[in-house]
Amino acid sequence: MPAPVLMVVGTASSVGKSTLVTALCRLACRRGLRVAPFKAQNMSNNAAVTADGKEIARSTAVQAAAAGIEPDVAMNPILIKPEGQRRSQIIVEGRPWHTLTASDFWQRKAQLWSVVTRNLDHLRATYDLVIAEGAGSPVELNLKAGDIVNMRVAHYAQARTVLVGDIDRGGIFAQLLGTLMLLEPDERSLITGLIVNRFRGDPILFADGITILQERSGLPVLGVVPWLEDIGLPEEDAVALEHMQDRPSQGLTVAVIRLPGIANFDDFDPLAHEAGVTVRYIEHPTELSGVAAVILPGTKHTLAARRWLREHGFDAALHQFSGAIVGICGGYQLLGQRISDPLAVEGDGGEEAGLGLLPIETTFSTHKQTTRTIAYPHVAWAGRTPVSGYEIHMGQSYRLRTAQPLLQIVQRGADPTTAEDGCLSPDGRIWGCYLHGIFANDDFRRGWLRQLGWKPTLINTPKVDPFDRLADHVAAALGPTVIERLLHSEG
Repeated sequence: MPAPVLMVVGTASSVGKSTLVTALCRLACRRGLRVAPFKAQNMSNNAAVTADGKEIARSTAVQAAAAGIEPDVAMNPILIKPEGQRRSQIIVEGRPWHTLTASDFWQRKAQLWSVVTRNLDHLRATYDLVIAEGAGSPVELNLKAGDIVNMRVAHYAQARTVLVGDIDRGGIFAQLLGTLMLLEPDERSLITGLIVNRFRGDPILFADGITILQERSGLPVLGVVPWLEDIGLPEEDAVALEHMQDRPSQGLTVAVIRLPGIANFDDFDPLAHEAGVTVRYIEHPTELSGVAAVILPGTKHTLAARRWLREHGFDAALHQFSGAIVGICGGYQLLGQRISDPLAVEGDGGEEAGLGLLPIETTFSTHKQTTRTIAYPHVAWAGRTPVSGYEIHMGQSYRLRTAQPLLQIVQRGADPTTAEDGCLSPDGRIWGCYLHGIFANDDFRRGWLRQLGWKPTLINTPKVDPFDRLADHVAAALGPTVIERLLHSEG
């Protein structure tokens, strides 16, 4: 018998669906259930690589980690990666499928419903429980006819479905009651309850609100989940960067240039979590004042990012900058002498001179490198510990003359290999590589920060598992009876 499906849909994007699914996956795992997350379609440039070298959304990989399992492409069979110019690369079952405009994708979308059902069926045959996540709102009336991620999935699986609203953004009654009003009767019948998310203040003050919601909807309010500061988990997409700018600076500051199409910016979370380090996302060269290091992150459209840097005055500013300069993936490509896209792999293709800060040249091809990778750094400050991470890129970069590589790669996927990656300036101040996640390696990260003048705190604070902290927070808000009902593994 197929495993039951619990589905979490939201009143809009960024209301906390992914976070709640993560919490529920950990709670189910702690109960001894074999549980898997599922999101039929995601739109994000924050991606992860599975053990077999396939690509899924980073948020789904995080949910799999909360469930105590390896991420699998079946958990996110369709990933849309925006490239700009109204085009997106469509990843289907972990591999590039097509690069399409929004209208072209809309016309081809019907072909992908069988991909969704095939992968959901596989998970239901493999696990005790599947916790599915919707995308955006389930009642975007102009888009509902092509829905393959929200209520069509819930209806297909006859899922126990929870509707989540974000009270912090205001209008919680319109969010929840309006969404219910716009659902079709057969869709509304699948909704088993409402969750009010991100409540600030005393929940007692919302007691009347709960009564109003229950009377108007005829559904139970399953819980009011309080705001949780600094969850410690990667954000799903770049929308979250809007809220990071209000954090006060402390100690050493590292600036990350917010490139158009910024990708995998969770690369820099480990830096931000170090005491005495502030990570700032910047969009103007004047914001480099007082910064110890600047990072050029990954981007889904390197040539467009190159033009943006020039137009915003970063070329001169970076050449005059005296601190450390780092490039990761697309940011690494930008630091070089030339970037060529003769096959129009990204956008309209073409060629641009790079920033000229590292002696490398990059050429794009249709082959996409997606691997988990292990390497040894060629820098003394990183120690002798190997670093691990993952690669997601379509370009290949070549060092010129006798340029020094940053990394000696020893393994890609399950296969031992011998290769070099990255480039290091003669004075060591400027470097770049393709390895996402490199700052998650403690010796490498802290060695680099020490080079910048950072001094680690002597205070030893106990490390709390962010999945358990989040799960405990949600469990306290919902209560054991609701958790039991939601996670009941029998259909």
